[in-house]
Amino acid sequence: MTDSLFSRALPRPLAEELRPTRIADVVGQDHLLAPDGPLGRMLHGKRLASFILWGPPGVGKTTIARLIANEAGYAFEQLSAVSTGLADLRKTMAAAAALREAGRNTVVFIDELHRFNRPVQDAMLPAIEDGTFTLIGATTENPSFSLVSALLSRAKTFTLNRLDREALDRVIGRAEAHFGRPLPLDADARDTLIAMADGDARYLLGLCDDVFAVETDAALDVHALMKIAQARAPLYDKSKEEHFNLLSCFHKSLRGSDVDAALYWAARMLEGGEDPAVIFRRLACAASEDVGMADPQALVQVVTAWQAMERIGLPEGRLFLAQAINYVATAPKSNASYLAFDRAAALARKTGSLPPPKHILNAPTKLMKELGYHAGYQYDHDAPDAFSGQPFFPDAIAEAQPDPFYAPNERGFERDIRKRLAFWAARRSKPR
Repeated sequence: MTDSLFSRALPRPLAEELRPTRIADVVGQDHLLAPDGPLGRMLHGKRLASFILWGPPGVGKTTIARLIANEAGYAFEQLSAVSTGLADLRKTMAAAAALREAGRNTVVFIDELHRFNRPVQDAMLPAIEDGTFTLIGATTENPSFSLVSALLSRAKTFTLNRLDREALDRVIGRAEAHFGRPLPLDADARDTLIAMADGDARYLLGLCDDVFAVETDAALDVHALMKIAQARAPLYDKSKEEHFNLLSCFHKSLRGSDVDAALYWAARMLEGGEDPAVIFRRLACAASEDVGMADPQALVQVVTAWQAMERIGLPEGRLFLAQAINYVATAPKSNASYLAFDRAAALARKTGSLPPPKHILNAPTKLMKELGYHAGYQYDHDAPDAFSGQPFFPDAIAEAQPDPFYAPNERGFERDIRKRLAFWAARRSKPR
């Protein structure tokens, strides 16, 4: 009893003190919680189906689960996949089954649901299927990659928004009402505080707690704020979905010739702790796939900058990365080489193991010469303009005369290549 009294006297984190007590108080998730939203409609009917809340930290997943269960009249059991095993889950399911026998439904809320392995996820399926309990899961990871398909078929996935400036400003307003005074920040510092929270209401309230603890009669400016508060670490996991999302954004910005966006996404990854080699690998792919022969120097620039990064390292290596990004993003674009190889590969798969024409095969033995190997081969350097026009495809393909694989564009260096190919095509079509 004494411990309980002491624990009540201890201060709680501001985020816990200000946790909403009604669904109407939750900010930033109206697309789900409004009367015409999917969760709003569930609440109106007081009948909950299993669902998964997917979103970044600090946007209200736990609060929403707790309030929905409460307002729908369900019992609420909370577990964390980090610390819960199969034995704990079975105890919870047994308790939910007993409550159901007594006439009451139960919500089992599982935080960090993606951390459950497959056997544990599978163990929940029968209880979800027969209505023993209603599952509300919370995850920061893409459910498509982290949850078994059988679970996804039994629980809808709802995406929670990262909190925008308006929502975070309302959160600050509640903190100010709680303390009974305005946050001691000037306008620029207030904007900076919101930016530092990076869409996370819980982190923002922690920052507010730090600021309110400062004894000052004057509003703090940005410089003073930075002395007492630290920006939230960016959301970036080098092995998870965000890693691939940002790489995709980076590559598409390069392809779309948006040099500023490409620099931004590369900087996001670097600031998140990404290995520069990962960025350079994608940059090299873009230099070949999306620039190609329109500017063959693009790949040279990337590889040279990559080598310089490996020799010099960070932070100076950012200079080489930026230069390579700027070159690839602003280079003329062509995917003709990429498409050419796809067409060649398709024909190779279709035609199988056709024998090569004998005239381009070497004949190191007497037998091979007798069989016609190398017979009729023309050494191109001996022909006018170093071009003989002889066929190099297997005979069956040469006779079919397939459409050209490589079709250069009228951009950059490929203009010259088009002229060269046209010249060779004309020479090839002349009687020999």
